[in-house]
Amino acid sequence: MTLTVGDSAPDFALPDAEGNSVKLQDLNGKWVVLYFYPRDNTPGCTKEACGFRDAYSDYQGSDVVVLGVSTDDAKSHTKFATKYDLPFPLLVDEGGAIAGEYGSYGLKKVYG
Repeated sequence: MTLTVGDSAPDFALPDAEGNSVKLQDLNGKWVVLYFYPRDNTPGCTKEACGFRDAYSDYQGSDVVVLGVSTDDAKSHTKFATKYDLPFPLLVDEGGAIAGEYGSYGLKKVYG
């Protein structure tokens, strides 16, 4: 699936690292930064998460919700968030179904 400007965001309900369900529909009317990343504790993903962490106070000042999504399990998310002091929820997208709906997940193509 490919989303374009003006498309409605696909709805989802995903558990966070503590097992709480986070539903996009519950955030209706708010600005949401939904970022997808491949793996906890990898160099690029860590840099990205820490970038959102470092700018988090700016997001809060604008009433923006930040949510990270990967296929890692809750235990991995908890360790990652604790290690890097991440102040926002990391959501468990087991199997990558939601990432696929947003067009951010697919089979890796090496050398074309």
